Amino acid sequence: MPQGGSFITKDKRKVQFTGNSTYIVSLPIKWVRDIGLQAGDTLTLTPMPNKTLLVSSSAISREHSVLKASIDYVHADSAENNLRVLISHYLVGYDFIRLTTKKGFSAYDRKFIKDSVRQKLIGLELVEESRNELVFQCLLNYHDLPLGRVIKNMYGLVLSMLEDSMTALKDHNVEIAEDIIQRDDDVDRFYLLSVRQLKASIEDVELSEKIGIGDPRECLGYRLITKSIERVGDHAVRIARNVTKMENGIRSDDPIFKMADLSQKVFESSIDSMKEEDLQAINKIVVEAKKVSQFGVSLESRDGEGSGNIELSMILESLRRVAEYSADIAEVAINMNIKPSAA
Repeated sequence: MPQGGSFITKDKRKVQFTGNSTYIVSLPIKWVRDIGLQAGDTLTLTPMPNKTLLVSSSAISREHSVLKASIDYVHADSAENNLRVLISHYLVGYDFIRLTTKKGFSAYDRKFIKDSVRQKLIGLELVEESRNELVFQCLLNYHDLPLGRVIKNMYGLVLSMLEDSMTALKDHNVEIAEDIIQRDDDVDRFYLLSVRQLKASIEDVELSEKIGIGDPRECLGYRLITKSIERVGDHAVRIARNVTKMENGIRSDDPIFKMADLSQKVFESSIDSMKEEDLQAINKIVVEAKKVSQFGVSLESRDGEGSGNIELSMILESLRRVAEYSADIAEVAINMNIKPSAA
């Protein structure tokens, strides 16, 4: 199993002035030896937004380029529990993940793990396989799939799922509903990739720049945004599942379609707010999203009985949650727009 992180040590050094304009500071000898730094090697100095200075070296990059983990497969646990442990290693940034068992994998466990990795984890590929081992390697190049593109792909998928869920509801199209449920696997894949990217970028400023994050402090905001988008996708799936339980479609003039249209619009606006710099404009999106949620509450109290009424109530609740998650996204956008004082 991978070892836990060590404690950070601090080493104070005095700044010295030499010549007419040069300030110098000596490097800790243990750090120099640990990374194999030699006289004449080049260091990169990166001024950080919090006024600290990041010192990095190509020697560090070479040493840190590949992270490996070995996981013992626990047969007493379910295949799902073992998969969850594997996913956690993917999320924290391991490049090689070796799943081992002395007993050997059952046919079901082997297939479940391989299929699940293929369906859920972007870039993780099976590179070695035997009776007792499954070895996966992450072949993803962060340059090819920066965070902005990941979020755009997630949003596009979720928005199409919401739109199609209303078509399925109106026409009682079970085929479309089932397709929506299947598409959620792709949303989850992009979400898990975003978590891996954000975790890695917190620890590596150069990687942060590669995936399009200018300031590591933005990572928490993006983490909350991607989670909200993923949750909106979950509610699109809930709508689709309720459609499959109904016996008939719904008339196109039913107020629930107005609620769906409003929810989709505030969801679109919330994503646009990530690029908006006018705080008042973003605040209007938050207010509008909360109004849409209240409109949904008013619809819940409408009179009427009939087939599918329970399912309609659950669909309406999901649409209300879409509006609420949209408000959350816009509120995070406000927070990310507030920059710390330069003083």
